This record gives sequence, C-alpha cells and structure tokens, in this order.
Amino acid sequence: MLRKGGLDMFEQVKLDYGNDGLEPVIDTATVETHYGKHHALYTKNLNDAAEKAGVADKDIEKLLASLDDVKDEALRKAIRNNGGGYYNHNLYFSTLSSAGNNVPEGELKDKIDAKFGSFDKLKEELTTLALGQFGSGWAWLSVNPAGELMTSNSPNQDNPISEGTGFIPIVAIDVWEHAYYLKYKNLRADYVAKLFDILDWKKIGENYKRITGA
Repeated sequence: MLRKGGLDMFEQVKLDYGNDGLEPVIDTATVETHYGKHHALYTKNLNDAAEKAGVADKDIEKLLASLDDVKDEALRKAIRNNGGGYYNHNLYFSTLSSAGNNVPEGELKDKIDAKFGSFDKLKEELTTLALGQFGSGWAWLSVNPAGELMTSNSPNQDNPISEGTGFIPIVAIDVWEHAYYLKYKNLRADYVAKLFDILDWKKIGENYKRITGA
C-alpha cells in the first residue's frame, strides 16, 4: 500500500516487465488494457470505497476476510468487488514472467507432489477448474498457514479469502474474457494451457513461504 495524505491507500503492483514482456503468450494490447485500464479502475474504486468506509488503513487480505465488518451494504459490496479485483489482479500480474521459472521447487514442490501426485496432475486440476468456471471468474491454488494446499474456483472477483475458507491464494488464473479475448477469442482452453508457460514458480514459492513462514 501507499501512504498519501495521511491515509493508507491501495496501490497496483508494479510490473517487473514491460507491456510486451509476456509475448507471445499474452499480447501487448491485452496487458495495456487489462493492467492499465481494468486493474487501474478496480484500484481506484477500492480506494474510494475504502476511504468512505473508514477502512483504508487495513491490509487487503484482512479487509477481504472481514467484509461483514463494513456495515454499509453498498460500500461492503463495492469493497468486495473492487477489493477482490484489486487483490486478484495484483496476484495474477505479480506471478507472471517470461523468466522461465515455470516449475515449482523445494518445499512447495514436495507439498504439490504429496497433495496432487505430481505437478502435471496439479496443472490438470487447475485447468479443469479454470475451464469449468461458468462465465467470469478465477481458478486458484491456495495455501493456509499450516502449509495445506487447496485448488478451487470463484465467480466474478471473489477469492478464497472473501469466501471465508481460511486459505490464501498463491496462483491466480484469470478467466474473465478481458484477460484473453483479444488474442485467443473464445478459446479459453488455449489461453489457460499457454498461461502455465509464464507462471513464475519462484515468485509463487515466495508467496508460499510468506503465508506459511517456511
């Protein structure tokens, strides 16, 4: 988050690649539109709603986990939708890279093998969840502080935190049409298959360590 004018405000994750940095999997125009417009608007709307609700000083994960504390129904809905959009996209964009770190390592690899049988089996499960999400939404790999892994999918801008699961996502697969339609049209399966080529498992592993304290 970024401090402005005495208030803690939510800030888009800074990309460590250019708009063309995910080519050819994700095209430049999609990054420009998805990050530069969709994500930017979620961030702005979250900041507006959080300030009105008096919760702009909260950590985003804690805020999404305690939405019922926002008593105003309209503000609660705005924070759920825009806070989810902000958080989900921060995770999505921060775990993409063309650096080639596309296989898990260390403790996270061991946990994946134990839970799913293999990394390939995990990819199959995430693919099934991403393709099975009707309409707009997400597929997730999440972990809880005890190091247990979970896959799931969510509609709209919900996620395992706002759904009250006790798990925190470390992989986000965006299946809103704006994430892939400019390049892949209606071929969601082609987009999801290619996305695994640019998931940065070094960064995902860092998320795992942050949550588990490993």
